[in-house]
Amino acid sequence: MSMEELLETIRAFDGVHELAPTEGDGGPEIAWGDHFFYYAPDGTVPVRTQPYATIVTKDYPGDDLSGLGPAGRWRVNVHVGRARYAELTGEEPGREPAPRDFGAADVILPHPVYWALGWIAVVVPGERTALTVVALLREAHENARRRAVRRVGEVS
Repeated sequence: MSMEELLETIRAFDGVHELAPTEGDGGPEIAWGDHFFYYAPDGTVPVRTQPYATIVTKDYPGDDLSGLGPAGRWRVNVHVGRARYAELTGEEPGREPAPRDFGAADVILPHPVYWALGWIAVVVPGERTALTVVALLREAHENARRRAVRRVGEVS
C-alpha cells in the first residue's frame, strides 16, 4: 500500500480533519510532510485533543528507532487503546515492550515512544498489514467520533 493510497482512504472518512504542515503555513518545520488526523467535522483542529492517527515521513528527536531516514520509508501510527494494543502486540499495556526491530516493515508493532498510551505503529504497511491498518484506522476514527460527541454532550 502506498502512502498516497492510505491517505486517500483516511481522507474519505466522514468528519475527518487532516493537518498536514508544509513550508510557509506556520507549522513547525519538523512536521512538514507529515499528516495528523482528527475527528473534526467542522474542519477545526480540536482543542486539547490529540490526533487519533498520524503518518510520519521522518525520524523525530527521541523517536528514531523506525529508521525513517531512507527515501520511501514512512510510518503510520494509530491510537488503538490499551486492550486492542494487547491483542495486536501480545504485550501487556503499561509495560515496556520487549526489545525488537522497530524499523521492521509491514509488521504491527508497539509505537516506539507512545506504546504506553495504546499506540501501535507500522512502517510501510504492505501485503501483511494493509487491511488490518485500514480497519484499525476506521476503529480509531469511530472512537474519536464517539469521544467528540460525548464531549459536546458534556458541554451542553
